[in-house]
Amino acid sequence: MKGVIFDLDGTMVDNMMIHHKAWQETLSELGLEMSIEEVMERVHGINEEILARLFKERFTFEERTAISAKKEKRYRELFAPQLTLLDGLHDFLHVLKSKKIPMAVATAAPKINMDFIIDNLEIRSLFKATLHAGHVTKGKPDPEVFLKAAQAIRVDPKDCVVFEDSPTGAKAAVAAGCSLVVVTTTHQHDDFQGITVDKFISNYIDLSIGDI
Repeated sequence: MKGVIFDLDGTMVDNMMIHHKAWQETLSELGLEMSIEEVMERVHGINEEILARLFKERFTFEERTAISAKKEKRYRELFAPQLTLLDGLHDFLHVLKSKKIPMAVATAAPKINMDFIIDNLEIRSLFKATLHAGHVTKGKPDPEVFLKAAQAIRVDPKDCVVFEDSPTGAKAAVAAGCSLVVVTTTHQHDDFQGITVDKFISNYIDLSIGDI
């Protein structure tokens, strides 16, 4: 391992249920009623792609962008009071930093959400690169964001470990040629059948460099 790449939502912070709730509210306002379980199953990826998939050509690109911004604003309002890193991650990040292992964030989230988390938690200085939805043309499971993150920290993808929480992100990490650690905040082991996972963790407590 020469570099570490972290997904953000569900991997560094336990916020996926907040996203689901914000999507549920937003879709309801658009006339599409979904249970939380349906949102969890069907609503994933880059926002504009989600809206195009759910509503076909009902909205223009500009309208999808505006709807996306409204949903993300609601998400930040809901999540702000409980914003914190997953248990043990603060210490693990500082261990990696002390060992001079370059780190990157590689998220499908829009820039404003990424900044909201890493700046409010005051962890930006720990990362050599921070990549968001605006840096890619293809969302996960395409490996583009992880390949770009590896390039940004100047480490060959095969020498990088990716931390992910979703099957979609896990597939992207494997496609990029990276090793994979899955954080089981949003999905359980069975959801990753057929995907090469090197290690499962529930949080970062007591995780050491030797473990990965």
